[in-house]
Order: sequence, then C-alpha cells, then structure tokens
Amino acid sequence: MSVYNFKEIESKWKKIWEETGQYKVDTRQADKPNYYTLEMFPYPSGQIHMGHVRNYSIGDVVARFKKMEGFNVLHPMGWDSFGLPAENAAIKNGIHPHIWTMKNIEEMKDKLNLLGGSYDWDKEIATSTPEYYKFTQEIFLKLLENGLAYKKKSLVNWCTSCETVLANEQVVQGGCERCGSPVVKKDLDQWYFKITDFAEELLEDLDTLDGWPEKVKLMQKNWIGKSEGADIDFKIAGTDKTMTVFTTRPDTIYGVTCMVLAPELDLVKELVAGTEYEKDVENFVTEMYKYSEIERTSTDTEKQGMFIGKYAINPINGKEVPIWIANYVMPDYGTGVVMSVPAHDDRDKEFAQKYNIEIIDVIDDDGKMINSEEFNGMDNKDAFKK
Repeated sequence: MSVYNFKEIESKWKKIWEETGQYKVDTRQADKPNYYTLEMFPYPSGQIHMGHVRNYSIGDVVARFKKMEGFNVLHPMGWDSFGLPAENAAIKNGIHPHIWTMKNIEEMKDKLNLLGGSYDWDKEIATSTPEYYKFTQEIFLKLLENGLAYKKKSLVNWCTSCETVLANEQVVQGGCERCGSPVVKKDLDQWYFKITDFAEELLEDLDTLDGWPEKVKLMQKNWIGKSEGADIDFKIAGTDKTMTVFTTRPDTIYGVTCMVLAPELDLVKELVAGTEYEKDVENFVTEMYKYSEIERTSTDTEKQGMFIGKYAINPINGKEVPIWIANYVMPDYGTGVVMSVPAHDDRDKEFAQKYNIEIIDVIDDDGKMINSEEFNGMDNKDAFKK
C-alpha cells in the first residue's frame, strides 16, 4: 500500500507552480473571460488559526474550480493591517505597530503558502502602506468635497487610562479590555458618511443579487436602514422643553402610553438634575456601560428601565404620559426617543408588561383603526414634521 508523502509531493509541486507562475494573471487577456475571487483580508495581529484555514480553503476551491472551467482567475491576497487589532497586539507585546504587523504578515504569508493557496502574490497589498491608503485618503477627500463626509457630536466609549476611543466589543463589564480601567461615555466629534443619500440605489441593487440568501439580503436592507415616517414633537409637562420622536407609524399615536428615552441623553440629565431620581439615573447609566449595543438591542435581552418623574404631553389629545429610560433605546438611533405603543410593538409590549404600563389597542387585525371616529379627530397637524 502506497503512502502519500505530503511533505515531499506538495513541496515539489508548489515549487513548480511558483517557478512557472501558475497563478500569475494578466486581466487584459482577451482569449478567456475574467473571474475575480476575493476572501476577506486577514488581520495580521498574530498567527493564523483554523478559522483562517477554513475561510481561505473555501476561497481557494472556488478560484481553482473557475480556473478549471476556463476562466482567467484573479485571486489576490492582502492584509487588513490598519486599526484596532494591530494596535492592540502591538501594545500587548510592547513593540512598534509597524514592526509587529510586518513580522506577522511575513509569517502568515509563509503559512498560507504552506497550505498551497493559489494566490497571485504580485497583487499583494497591505492597508497600512502608503501605496494603499493614499487611495482611501483620496476617496475621503472626494466625499468631503461633495458634502458626503461630515462631523457631528456622538457619544463614544472612552478609556480613562488609555485615553482613546474603544469599540463596543472592547468594553468588558464596564472596563477596558486592555487595561481594565473604567470606561465612560464621552461626547466627541466623530466623522460620518452620508450613506442615506444612496439608500434607494443600494436597496434597488439588492434585487439584482441572484442566488444570494434572502436572510443575507434582509440583513443588508436592515443595515441600509431606510425608513419613511414623521417627526413628532412632544412637549414635556411643567417645562419649556420639547423632545422629537421619529416614527414610521404616526397613525398609532393614540396608543402611546409612555415615552422611552436612551438613558445617556443629555436631556435625561437635564430632566432629573436636582430631583430624587438623579442618583438612580446615574447608577442606571453606569450599569449600561457594561453592555454593548448588540447586547442591549438583542431581542433576547431582558428589558430594563426606570421612571424619571416627568411626563410628556401627547400633541394629539393632550394626554400626559410618563417618561421612562430603558436599556433597549440607543442614543444614536433615531433621536434616542421612542413613543412607546405597547399594543403594536413587541419590545414596547415586553417593557410595558414588565412595568405594568398601560396598553391601548389602536389598530385591529385588519390594519384598521379602532374607534376610528375618535381617532380621525387628529387635527393638530402642527405636531407632525416631515
């Protein structure tokens, strides 16, 4: 029985492939159709692991299969060498980020070659090199020139020791994953891209993705996040303040039984300042720092909240409804204020049932308004803004 000597045989053929330029490609060839295969670039922040082996083996199978079908296959490899993973690894190992990153690239490249990946290494890039990031800088400047990049204040995770912004994933039980110091929320200028200007085009193009799983396309639609609705102003009883809500269902306004605010909003601090609720709100906000946005907004996360002693006035019927803060409302989603209609929203209903908040049905199973004669009296049009 013959035994496959993988070390001898694979070394032999990998050398031949390299010498003959088996995987080098000229995309200008006219005799074959072009095909582009690209897997996500790895972070060069350590050694490769079985996750890399799985991902790049799948991509390699696709590239080889298309080559066998007669395509001129471009299968490049690169390194996502900018950002937090490289920074964290360098800090942890006490070495300059460039030295650490380039050393890892060399070692990871060697391991990928041992796996026999069919890469055209002439097309190799690293996102931390000037040859690459000069293009991202150019793109940013074009966005800025056309009003598609802008700055605005936003609450961020701030490590008091590292003095840097942290991603949600880097906050562990309210502390920095690197040094364990307390993480606080800080209002800083942040850059944003105005992708909403392209929402319609992005959504239309999703329909052209034949063969894509519907759940993946749905995730993309949710990420694009196009919503049509109205802004509604609610006055805060006993004050000269007003808060604005964006809702896709203004027709359910008669079912509003409370307002739910993101606990981090400055408005919340203003409303409870000097009241018996101030300390409890501070404690609630501190507790929220222990959780990521994903954890707070997950449908599996138990809803938590508290009444802050104030009431909002429904602009349609003048009814006062209590103002709460809750863990499932985020400060940077919409206006950070939710008009809670428990009868017609699962999250609001779960919250209302837990805290014994009133639930009023305003839409029947056929989508028609209940007690339509009463609800059709919504004549305060000034409450709504496009």
